[in-house]
Amino acid sequence: MVNSLTLAPAQPAAPVAAPAPSRWRRARPHLVVAGVYIGLGLLVMAGYVVDPGGRISGHLAGDNTWFQWLLSHGAYSVRHLSNPLFSTQQNAPEGVNMIANTSVLGVTLPMAPVTMLLGPRVAYLIWMVGAAAGTAFSAYWVLQRYLVRSRVAAFAAGAFAGFAPGIIHHANGQPNFVSNFALPLIVARIARLGVDGRWRRDGLILGALVTYQLFINEELLLITAVGGLVLTAVHAAMRPAEARRRAGAFLRALGLTAVVAGVLCAYPIWFQFHGPQSFSSMPYFTDWGEDPLAYLTFARDTLAGTPASEATVGRSEQNSYWGWPLTLVAVLLAVMLWKRSVPARVAAVTAVVGGVLSLGPVLRLGGLVTDTPGPLASMPEGLPVLGLLMPSRLTFVVIGAIVVLIAVGWDRLRGPAWRVLIAGALLPLVPTPVPAIADAPPPVFITSGTWRHYVAPGHTLVPVPLPDSSRGRDALSWGAAARNEFAMPEGYFLGPSVEGVGRMGPARGSTLSRLVSETTKTGTAPLVTAADQQAVRAEVTRWQGDVLVLRADAGHEPLRALVEQIFGPGRPDQDVWVWTP
Repeated sequence: MVNSLTLAPAQPAAPVAAPAPSRWRRARPHLVVAGVYIGLGLLVMAGYVVDPGGRISGHLAGDNTWFQWLLSHGAYSVRHLSNPLFSTQQNAPEGVNMIANTSVLGVTLPMAPVTMLLGPRVAYLIWMVGAAAGTAFSAYWVLQRYLVRSRVAAFAAGAFAGFAPGIIHHANGQPNFVSNFALPLIVARIARLGVDGRWRRDGLILGALVTYQLFINEELLLITAVGGLVLTAVHAAMRPAEARRRAGAFLRALGLTAVVAGVLCAYPIWFQFHGPQSFSSMPYFTDWGEDPLAYLTFARDTLAGTPASEATVGRSEQNSYWGWPLTLVAVLLAVMLWKRSVPARVAAVTAVVGGVLSLGPVLRLGGLVTDTPGPLASMPEGLPVLGLLMPSRLTFVVIGAIVVLIAVGWDRLRGPAWRVLIAGALLPLVPTPVPAIADAPPPVFITSGTWRHYVAPGHTLVPVPLPDSSRGRDALSWGAAARNEFAMPEGYFLGPSVEGVGRMGPARGSTLSRLVSETTKTGTAPLVTAADQQAVRAEVTRWQGDVLVLRADAGHEPLRALVEQIFGPGRPDQDVWVWTP
């Protein structure tokens, strides 16, 4: 039995006289597992499958469109051989620091051919299904290879790794938190650093994995590093003799990892914190700690969950939400396996540490923010790197620990009762399709390329409303549909404020955006003063705007009245109104 964090390959002994199975027979069980995981991914995204080009997230439409735009950004970077770390196709002319945003270049660049061929909306669907299924299969592969002998145990635990409620919540529009397929490989490599003396190989592999994860989700890489530090320290405390024996090779491998990742990531990290449009922290994220009652609550997008789940503990990301049955079973497994399995013991302690840290700087309870300081209360708000971390997401450490407890518990605790108990706790968490609603397609003026007749190279198209974090999502979808071939002012992104800290959108909002916001709120265009008219014209000049574009439909008539006060009567072209300043 495997009883050490060295994670030696765990394979059942083959009968001496039995012939070696063919490659197909060895691969067939893994292909079946992969097929089931893909099926679960399609179930999660079922609302999109019926019409991927005409559906959008019913929960996080803005983020959904942002990631479609990112797919087009990756394709644009490949097509034009431009720097993927920066883009002037939003927030023109200042641009956007893409590595300081959730640019997911580790996915969008390899998927560039798919995006160019099928478009960003279909590519988004493929990405989301593949991300969840790939994460589940990666965890399954690591578990059945290094930790447990039972493929069923690895399958059940892998399913939780890829489709845990806290991950499916992000499938509502944030595939960067679903694309976790490198994390099980990173954790397994940390646990095996120097175990067989091949420290050079271990350091090179882990350095490459760390670098790749940096270009998928830097925040989860940091969270994984926290979890890796905890599990290493806990294992060393539990197995001091083994820790001393492995220390030399472990430290050499870790040092080589730092060198490899440091060399490969040095420029992107410098660019993130010192390049154009960079910032150091996101102060309003650091107080988003996890509510302890969330662990007992069923998430909305599960068999046992309902929309009322969100009201149970207040407005927050559902990063845990695995319900009281699994929470109790996880505690029970930790107790029963404490003396039987070192990996389970390490996982239990790591889960406690991750869970405590996830509470953040101020404790929340039942959806209410209390006056009680949390475990991160002393962490400075503007701290570089760690200042970008949302504490609630440290529950991903707890998800990883529960994955280990499920696998080891299924494998080590004999008798059908245990397996029925584990399966019964997992069953209510089977995901349901995430909400998807109909979305208006981009104007034919955009998709047909008619806009090219109006916009000179190096100049911008000014959509009305401008892309932003609230009413301007539609305009962002225009850019994605056009494969980012035209630049737009302002946008949906993270950038520096006037003080240099992170904020949504440009450092200063424009007069045009203010007037558009007033119009959409009231349904009537305000009277535009001469000063506002002059300010908007100056803004369009600074943006090098060649054309203003507005959808031609009844819902946008108040906005047409607004723009006509500034630029005069618009001209219809296909399904839009246009103004050429």
